[in-house]
Amino acid sequence: MYPGVHAANTPDKPAVIMAGSGAVTTYRELDDRSLRLANALRAAGLGEGDVVALLSDNDPRAFEVYWAAVRSGMYITAVNSHLQPDEIAYVVGDSGAGALVVSAALGELAEQVAERIDRPPVMLAFGGAVRGFDDCADVLRTASAEVPAVQPCGLDLLYSSGTTGRPKGIKPELPDRQVHEPGNILVELLRGFFGFDDGTVYLSPAPVYHAAPLRYCAGTHALGGTVVMMEHFEPEAALRAVERYRVTHSQWVPTMFVRMLKLDESVRAGYDLSSHRLAVHAAAPCPIEVKRAMIDWWGPILLEYYASTEGIGMTLIDSSAWLDKPGSVGRSVSGVVHVCDDEGAELPAGEVGAIYFEQEEITFRYLGDEEKTRRSRHPEHEHWATTGDLGYLDEDGFLFLTDRKAFMIISGGVNIYPQEVENELALHPAITDVAVFGVPDAEMGEAVKAVVQPAPGSRPGPELEREIIEHVRARLAHYKAPSSVDFLDELPRTPTGKLVKGELKARYSRSR
Repeated sequence: MYPGVHAANTPDKPAVIMAGSGAVTTYRELDDRSLRLANALRAAGLGEGDVVALLSDNDPRAFEVYWAAVRSGMYITAVNSHLQPDEIAYVVGDSGAGALVVSAALGELAEQVAERIDRPPVMLAFGGAVRGFDDCADVLRTASAEVPAVQPCGLDLLYSSGTTGRPKGIKPELPDRQVHEPGNILVELLRGFFGFDDGTVYLSPAPVYHAAPLRYCAGTHALGGTVVMMEHFEPEAALRAVERYRVTHSQWVPTMFVRMLKLDESVRAGYDLSSHRLAVHAAAPCPIEVKRAMIDWWGPILLEYYASTEGIGMTLIDSSAWLDKPGSVGRSVSGVVHVCDDEGAELPAGEVGAIYFEQEEITFRYLGDEEKTRRSRHPEHEHWATTGDLGYLDEDGFLFLTDRKAFMIISGGVNIYPQEVENELALHPAITDVAVFGVPDAEMGEAVKAVVQPAPGSRPGPELEREIIEHVRARLAHYKAPSSVDFLDELPRTPTGKLVKGELKARYSRSR
């Protein structure tokens, strides 16, 4: 289903409420504006299979753009607004976007992106004027409000960073159905396993460009519930939103748990959370002690899942099962889990290997990277796919993660690939050799650590550390920059020149 169904039955029901301001977008408004935008996109020549890129802060109009694309058989590509202009321009160009829609709150960034791309046919800004973009409000006023006879269902085309440092678009095949027809697997999971329905009030504290917030908010709309979206996450404001809007369902990353747990006990106890029935969490491994503390505080309402942007499968574990299997991410609810060695042979319980999900059909592809697509498939079973995560199954079929895409760093629920940072530092005049990896961090899960072999004549110390960090921050999103830099006389490498990063990572993990 889609908002048009609920606009016909409950037009004045809130589809989106902004947690801080209380601003409401009704289902009537969401349906009308997404319909008009969809018609405007088609009038501009876009059609089924085309791509609409979205650059937005947490603004309810982001969902108007989402549903305009999805009700038109188009792909929606939500772009990380914390990337640098060159990085965003790459995503817009690589996706082949026929439209770029931006929030005026990110106007300066949008203008910088516009200078770096071949302009797509449609360039729109909502919420105010942005140089080089047409006013979305003007377009909606003149666009047709007639519902097309055919509304094919579109999907998201989201980007996940690759080990080469360039993000890769994850492009699924479009479904052969209309937007109002059943068949959305995620929606059925939300209904069947998470208990979402038209009475759901779903709190979304994370940035809307991330896969989970975007998809779960859209799933809430598909089922006729209400999304409460935080402008940005603050620990006490999140508790206030649960109380004020009688939130029933929510989704978090472990870093948010840490920050809420650090609130004074009197603050934590001062909010009525009795409406809160289910707190979903994912995106990063949750420290066992953090999860225990959250269950002690909120009760056994935590539900953890393991999945990926690629959508190849999903595991779930509720609080009761987790207390019996601490550290597990649960058993599969979508796809059969297999754990395999480097050659693809299936491993017995307890042995660590690559995690594959088996489905009747695997349809996603990495846009413009057939080699990466090929590597994601099992060498012998075409319907098994992996994202490169490592783990093991116990005797009862519960999955435990042991690593994430080799040396990928997960900091605050965000994926960071060390190679991208290393590439930016490789030619720095003060650096001879560099390794970047994640080290344990009490709040963020992992922090980005750089270990550098200084070039001859360079003086290691705080000044060079600041220079290296600022060098990265000027070229990549700030969260990718090292939080600290250490200096060694020489980095460990094999006789063939391969960096032995595992040795460094283990050394720093032990010291922490």
